[in-house]
Amino acid sequence: MAVPSLPEISLHLADDATALWSRAEAELGAAGAPLPFWAFAWAGGRGLARFILDRPHLVRGRRVLDFATGSGLVAIAAARAGAASVEAVDIDPFAVTACRLNAEANGFAVRAACADRVGSAAGADLVLSGDIFYDRAMTAHVLPWLRTLATDGAEVLVGDPGRRYCPEDGTRVLSTLTVPTEPALEDALEKRVRILAIDAH
Repeated sequence: MAVPSLPEISLHLADDATALWSRAEAELGAAGAPLPFWAFAWAGGRGLARFILDRPHLVRGRRVLDFATGSGLVAIAAARAGAASVEAVDIDPFAVTACRLNAEANGFAVRAACADRVGSAAGADLVLSGDIFYDRAMTAHVLPWLRTLATDGAEVLVGDPGRRYCPEDGTRVLSTLTVPTEPALEDALEKRVRILAIDAH
């Protein structure tokens, strides 16, 4: 289906968020498998995808890494905007499969890999990530690495819809967008998403 506010992109998405989430918690959560973040277009990713599609000069000709790709939405937007190459990574193998299927459905080449890239070199000019500051442990794990990547010369952009653990220090707001969301996921029909640049140390 087409993603609301992103008519250029279609994704394989869950049409009943509550049912899928409940089933995943029952069947996968008990086994310690990640929950199905890949089955939805989250607000932060929607905002970041819209931001780069509206500003293709920020992406065109650059090597892009989409970190914690989920459905692959941001990676696909980067490919559509003219990136020289796009690598999408996630620690959930289901997300990697979803990303590959979604990229293929949109006719773009995206290298998707199941990997925890935290601590490694970016291998990219531009690092993108949508909606990663939803959890204290996740933020503590990834933020120092993102700052290191920025120090090493990569541009790092994050789409954040006001998650609790989003850092205020060491970030710059480049833009603010309002995107539609699913009430079952966000308890709201829309969210304000800030596009943040992560500063170097």
